[in-house]
Amino acid sequence: MLLVSSPLESSVTAAVAPMAPFDLIIFGGTGDLALRKLLPALFHRYVDGQIVAGTRIFGLARDAQSDEAYRGRVREALQQVLLEDPRAPAALDAFLGLLHYRRLDLSAEAGWAELAAELADEARARVFYLAVGPALFGSVGERLRAAGLAGANTRVVVEKPIGHDLASAVAINDALGQVFDERQIYRIDHYLGKETVQNLIALRFGNALFEPLWKAEHIDHVQITVAETVGLERRAGYYDGSGALRDMVQNHLLQLLCLVAMEPPASLAADAIRDEKLKVLRALRPIENGSAAQLTVRGQYRAGAVEGRPVPGYLEELGRNDSRTETFVALKAEVRNWRWSGVPFYLRTGKRLAERMSEIVVNFRRVPHSIFDGLGDSAALAPNQLVIRLQPDEGVKLWLMNKVPGPGGLRLRRVPMDLSFAETFGGRQPEAYERLLMDVVRGNPMLFMRRDEVEAAWAWIDPIRAAWEKSGDAPKPYTAGSWGPSAAVALIERDGRTWHEDAG
Repeated sequence: MLLVSSPLESSVTAAVAPMAPFDLIIFGGTGDLALRKLLPALFHRYVDGQIVAGTRIFGLARDAQSDEAYRGRVREALQQVLLEDPRAPAALDAFLGLLHYRRLDLSAEAGWAELAAELADEARARVFYLAVGPALFGSVGERLRAAGLAGANTRVVVEKPIGHDLASAVAINDALGQVFDERQIYRIDHYLGKETVQNLIALRFGNALFEPLWKAEHIDHVQITVAETVGLERRAGYYDGSGALRDMVQNHLLQLLCLVAMEPPASLAADAIRDEKLKVLRALRPIENGSAAQLTVRGQYRAGAVEGRPVPGYLEELGRNDSRTETFVALKAEVRNWRWSGVPFYLRTGKRLAERMSEIVVNFRRVPHSIFDGLGDSAALAPNQLVIRLQPDEGVKLWLMNKVPGPGGLRLRRVPMDLSFAETFGGRQPEAYERLLMDVVRGNPMLFMRRDEVEAAWAWIDPIRAAWEKSGDAPKPYTAGSWGPSAAVALIERDGRTWHEDAG
């Protein structure tokens, strides 16, 4: 049960305390996000006692169906939860009783007044989750205001992408800002809800062991990898207009970089942390026409085999003969400040890679002088590494040099001190959306992106995209099931370094 508590919470009790009844309204309530992520997350919180009777969850979509029909669809979507948690079957019917379905066409006038009448109680928290395309964010906000549903106790949650470049992000933020105060807008990045991501703050600022070493004098470089084994799935239309740089680097990877590189905040107040993340984004060295070819690699997968099964290439999945959309990105970033001067941050992400995993690897510098010379190959001193695994098998490993037990001389081996969350804390590992949804209801924006963060990230990303387009080069091909194009290996090996591979 302890793992349910964020490292930032003072107690387990605070993490699972029942919430006062609230209303949560999902625009796109029959979509993939709602059925695969949001409603299962809410069900888990109900099973754990955080969501109580009196709470109402509304699914909104254009098709006509009854409450019972909608509950039947949700029941099917929750089957995996029912198999995983022995407490879940007994709670299912009561949870489904909290669900309501309302037909609403976002482009039509009908239905908004009736929705407003149902949500007239302004004393309770009212959360609108916009699980719809970003082009609709502004118009939905306007209709909510016109219906009288944008009051002080309202929060609105918007999914990425917040635009496709800086100009479109500014336009979306302006549209939302005309209806809601910034404190009411929750720009969600589910990576920030992962326990290991939050634990990074606890590791850095809660332990005297790490923070004094967290700077260029002691850290050689940092690697951040978010690797997927899946291909397009059902996102072909969106993904081909986006690509890995916009879909993953602009949000997930840059947010992880910010948490690694930021200065100690004055407190755990939301804006104290977000202020420090913003400073990191603004300190990133620009990657533009003159440097993009040396500092970035983009790739596109071809047919191959992933996890032992053959898979088609990107173009075959897309059903087209040509596309210059990248499914892989590797880049070398630099934070221009005193703490990180000269320390490269290597980022990579891609689809159809060899393994599904997300991790941050902090590589410390070698010891300045070895006293173990002449003891054989086993005495070669590998630098220490702090490996923070976000998924799967969440945990933290600290790789150290140790003596191999036994007689026969002083033999050294690199071994990990391994903190597995599953083994150490036990129990089910909560999904990121569980924590994030409850934080929205609480009105705690700490794990959500502020407007200036989103726009600063786009301001850094846009010149990379422009440089790629100007070069006219196609993405480099790589075989599905590999770790990306060979150029990504060359990117880091030119500096005398290698991508991390967990040795066990």
